[in-house]
Amino acid sequence: MAAWPLTARAAQGATGDNAVSVHCRAAPSKISLHQIFGREELAVSLSYGAAITPASEVSPACFVAPPTAEWKHALSKVEAFTVFVHPCDPNLVFAGTADGVYRSTDRGQNFRRADFPDRGVQIWSFLQDDTDPMSMLAGGSPVSIYSSDDGGASWKRAPNPHLPVHAKMPFPCRVMRFARHSRRHGEIFAVLEVSGVIRSTDGGHSWSHFSADLLRLAETEPRLHSKLVSDTEAEGMLDGHAVCASSADPDSIIIAVRMGLFRSRDQGKTWQDMQVDHFSPFTYGRDIKVSPQDPNTLYACLIAASSKDAALYGSQDVGKTWQRFDKVTPHGTLMVGLHHGDAKQIYVAARYGEVFGTQDGGESWFEIPLPQGVQHIYALACR
Repeated sequence: MAAWPLTARAAQGATGDNAVSVHCRAAPSKISLHQIFGREELAVSLSYGAAITPASEVSPACFVAPPTAEWKHALSKVEAFTVFVHPCDPNLVFAGTADGVYRSTDRGQNFRRADFPDRGVQIWSFLQDDTDPMSMLAGGSPVSIYSSDDGGASWKRAPNPHLPVHAKMPFPCRVMRFARHSRRHGEIFAVLEVSGVIRSTDGGHSWSHFSADLLRLAETEPRLHSKLVSDTEAEGMLDGHAVCASSADPDSIIIAVRMGLFRSRDQGKTWQDMQVDHFSPFTYGRDIKVSPQDPNTLYACLIAASSKDAALYGSQDVGKTWQRFDKVTPHGTLMVGLHHGDAKQIYVAARYGEVFGTQDGGESWFEIPLPQGVQHIYALACR
């Protein structure tokens, strides 16, 4: 089956790209979109709602050429920042919004607000438990962690992590992404925008800060200085966007931050630059994910912070070397969505309203046009 990417975006008419990432801004109104081709589904969460079209009977082979499909809103009453399809049950689709978690039990056709304890909390990330499909985490802004033990129908808030403030930003920091250790099940890492890395060893109930070495690197290496909208040159090292862990290198945690890709093999105590600049002219780390089919394969979205240039890079050796993977020209902040059942299906979404996909492992690519004027995509997921 073909996949469905999901993305998040900002409002139409928002300002253009500059050195500040799309997430490093006070979020404007947005839209979430959901699109279906043939028996497959493509969903995007943009910044002011969600959209969906009914599936047709077109053969999946038609995906070789640019497919044609219409979009319509599925969630339009609340601002959305991320969309998540449950990997164990594609009927369950979650939208992280400006007012908590919204949940669909019919593949994104209809969304309802979950039993969520707080109002006005932005949700930017989700994590499911591979050993217990009913157990989930959600990451919020201001920094907060929520858990569910009933498949996301209801949520409760974890204790406040009481994290130190290392950068004074013009917006509340956000929990952008989670990653679970491949062997120590209760050990979970999360990246914050803009506050570095936190770690839990009890399944997400309590958290500790693991950014001391990121701060050290920013202080001792001038090339890692980056101060755009805060009060510190360490801002770029603390500007966390994505995190991943692979069973092919079980003691390794990789983060994507403004200053590149960094790896820790000691549970976040120290971090090493993966030197992606040896392989790419773009170094700003926007997204990184492990292939669901091959733990040695990673995909990273890299951008040029001061321009609209971006690219998808792939690694087949857990990040030791990288090669450009896409054959398109995306513009602006880039996110990647990987299909859970088909390694050949990969999708990317760019900030300026572009969605591209391949269904043959990168040999050919097609564009999936969004409605005119739709821009500022925040996230992409694929099922």
